[in-house]
Amino acid sequence: MTKTKDILVRYGISTLGLVVVALGVGLSIKSNLGIAPLSCIPTVLSLKFTHISVGTFTWLFNLLFIVIQAFILKKDFKWTHVMQVLPILIFGYMVDGAIWLFDALNAPATTYWVQIVLSLVAVFLTAVGIRLEVLGEGWILPADNTLNVITLRTNAKFAVVKVIMDVTLVVITVVLAFIFFGLLTGNGHTMVVREGTIIQAVLTGLCMHFTDPIVTRIFGRKKND
Repeated sequence: MTKTKDILVRYGISTLGLVVVALGVGLSIKSNLGIAPLSCIPTVLSLKFTHISVGTFTWLFNLLFIVIQAFILKKDFKWTHVMQVLPILIFGYMVDGAIWLFDALNAPATTYWVQIVLSLVAVFLTAVGIRLEVLGEGWILPADNTLNVITLRTNAKFAVVKVIMDVTLVVITVVLAFIFFGLLTGNGHTMVVREGTIIQAVLTGLCMHFTDPIVTRIFGRKKND
C-alpha cells in the first residue's frame, strides 16, 4: 500500500468512526432519557441558547480540552495538538446532522422501553465509533486526547481518569440545568441527565469488549499492506 493510499485509508476509517459516534450522540438525544457525559454540557447550553446548535457548542466546548492540554503539557504542547481543532469542527457538524436526521424521522421517544432501546443502541454506536477512530490512527478528538495526556502525566489508570471526568461533566451539567431551568435533568422537555446518562457512561466500555474484536476483524489494517 502506498503512503498516500495508507493515509486516505486511515483517515477514512477515522472519519467513519466520527460519523458513527455522532449518530450515537444524536440517538441518545432522541431517546430523551439522558445522554453521554461528554455531550451533556453542549446539549444543556444549546437548550438555553437555542440559536446555537449542539454541534457548535460541541466543538466550542472541546476547545477547552485543547487549552487544558496546553496547560498540562506546557513546553511539550506542539502544533499537532492545535490540529485537533479540525476533527472536532467536523464532528460538530456531524452531530448537528445526526440530530437533524433523527428529528426528521420522528418525534422524541416517549415510551420508556423504546427510550431504553435507543439508549442501548447509542451505546453500541459509540463503542463501534470509538474503536474505528483508534483503528484509523487519524483524527483524535480533544476530549479523548486529554484523557491520554492526563493519564500519561499522572500515571493514573485510564479508567479512573475517565470516571472522574465523566462525573465532573455530569455534575456541571446538573448545576447548569438548575441555574437555567430550575431542574436537574434538563429543560423539562429534553432530558439531558437521567438514567440514560448512566447507561452510556457505564456500558460503553463494557460493550467495547464485545464490539472491538468484530470491528478490528472487519476494518483492521495489515501493517505490511
